[in-house]
Amino acid sequence: MSDTMVENVPSTEGTAKIVYVLYLVGILFGLTTLIGVVMAYVNRGDAPEWLKTHYQYQIRTFWIGALYLLIGAITSLVLVGYLILLFWLVWTVVRMVKGMKQLDAKKAVENPTTWLF
Repeated sequence: MSDTMVENVPSTEGTAKIVYVLYLVGILFGLTTLIGVVMAYVNRGDAPEWLKTHYQYQIRTFWIGALYLLIGAITSLVLVGYLILLFWLVWTVVRMVKGMKQLDAKKAVENPTTWLF
């Protein structure tokens, strides 16, 4: 592929940043998180390889976060769930800030499949 063709490939970098922001807003308004995960699924196929790691990271953050929220909601009946929900909150913010920092540096997410930070 020539350099000219590579330059004409549309980057979805801006969309990836919007998804990170939608996830952060989703902490207060859950609907924006759903919009964000749909955007990540739609845009990951057209993205360059380094940017695909961001979309994979965002998609996994959605599904793992949904699991943490479900477990936290169920176990909140025995009070430990509130700690799980607090962990989910911190976990989500850290992952989004870390992802945005790497996106701004135009770097791939180092381990997009991790369950941790």
